[in-house]
Amino acid sequence: MSPLFANGWTELLTDGRIWLIGFGMFFIVLAIIFLFVFLSFLNLWIQCVLTGADISIWGLLWMKLRKVNYEMIVKQKIALVQAGVKIATAEMEAHYLSGGNVEKTVLAVIAAHKAGIELSWGTAAAIDLAGRDVLDAVRTSVNPKVIDCPDPLKGKAMLEGVCKNGIRLKARARVTVRTKLERLIGGATEETIIARVGEGIVAAIGAAEFHADILANPHRISEAVLKKGLDSQTAFEIVSIDIAELDVGDNVGARLAAKKAESDLRVAQAQAEVRRAAAVAREQEMKALVEENRAKVVEAEAEIPMAMSEAFRAGNLGVGEYYNLKNVQADTSMRNAIANGSKNSDSKDCSGK
Repeated sequence: MSPLFANGWTELLTDGRIWLIGFGMFFIVLAIIFLFVFLSFLNLWIQCVLTGADISIWGLLWMKLRKVNYEMIVKQKIALVQAGVKIATAEMEAHYLSGGNVEKTVLAVIAAHKAGIELSWGTAAAIDLAGRDVLDAVRTSVNPKVIDCPDPLKGKAMLEGVCKNGIRLKARARVTVRTKLERLIGGATEETIIARVGEGIVAAIGAAEFHADILANPHRISEAVLKKGLDSQTAFEIVSIDIAELDVGDNVGARLAAKKAESDLRVAQAQAEVRRAAAVAREQEMKALVEENRAKVVEAEAEIPMAMSEAFRAGNLGVGEYYNLKNVQADTSMRNAIANGSKNSDSKDCSGK
């Protein structure tokens, strides 16, 4: 073998060893990384294996790479499995990445399952993402809660209604409601229940003939309100409506009647004043008319001498006839004077003077 060939073979072996050493180091590093990862997930993976959570070590790794809180997911998945609820791990991851509260949603699903209420993971996740407290909804569905009507936090302590006899009644009710999970998405909230019940109570009081009927049987209000189905299109079911307090207010009907009478009196006075003003105006008109007629009489009397002169000139009136006319006028004046004197004497006798 030539020295040149021997040197080339030696170099080839040296390069091959370098490559082998490089590959060996690479695999050793991978093994160390795998071992480190395996050891970091070992505790959780063992828990999954022992509890049947069905989450592989690679699944834990992918969750960590996707920045999912894998420890919380494992803990909640174990809780679901132990409770007998089957939920895919991918659905829990999706809910976490969507910004949902996985822990509260899991607790709500488990509570509903234990209570025998049908609540799927999709519905619970949708309720949670909608901003509703899904766990509180499940608890309210199992254990109904009581709502005050009206809400004292709104600044109004009592509802007020007026019976047909005019008496005002003040009432306060307590409404027991149960959450309907199937209507929680898109259903109206507690404020709608309070508003509807308040409207129903006021209407029931207004429909009563006498306030004594309501005082004797307050349950009439509850029956009338419950018949209206006020919980439709809401997230709740009304279990009962109980009248907690009922007080008698003032007599609104009497006050309104007094105000109406006062208003009618003012109207009548105004109409009488209009008629009085019309009568005064008519009186002034008649006085003016009398003065006008007197002026006409005076004017006519002033024309008599002129007419007589014209009659003398025309020969239609003689001197004898003229004196006879004067005698008649004098006789008439004398009789008027005698008549006026007798009237004055009679009036004096009657007055005693």
